[in-house]
Amino acid sequence: MIEKFARESYTEMNELVLPNDTNTFGNLMGGRLLYWMDICSAIAAQKHCSNVVVTVSVDNVSFKRSIKLGEVVTIQAQVTRAFNSSLEVRMEIFASNLPEGTRVKTNEAYYTFVAVDSDNNPKAVPLLIPETDSERKAYEDALQRRELRLILAGKLKPENAKKLQALVSLFSQKN
Repeated sequence: MIEKFARESYTEMNELVLPNDTNTFGNLMGGRLLYWMDICSAIAAQKHCSNVVVTVSVDNVSFKRSIKLGEVVTIQAQVTRAFNSSLEVRMEIFASNLPEGTRVKTNEAYYTFVAVDSDNNPKAVPLLIPETDSERKAYEDALQRRELRLILAGKLKPENAKKLQALVSLFSQKN
């Protein structure tokens, strides 16, 4: 099976927030940001598997700070783990006010994609090799996030979620 390094999927996308992207308060519309995030994360997923992918799930996206008209949005995406035919992509989103020289993290999220063939059937993806400590942590933690997604989708029973059970046990011991 082919293997690829996590860094090979790194993708960065920049967008200038224009009037058509904003709501009546002059803030970037959440749907527009989600659209940009989907594009950026899909590019990262396609870089990893050299194949067309489809979006399967979007994890919780929290809006920590509004993004204003005229700011530059930077989306950084990288594959954190590859499973059989699916991939998890982590994103960090920043807003920059270029005249003021400021840059603030506004969002982070995980998207899941599945590689598909020409008939839209799932297709195997290359294994992912994490290299840095942060990549290894994201790689290991991806199993818990995957189990949670599968439980929420009704594809896994909670009692079969071994990684989540271990996390709950660890948390219970600390409290």
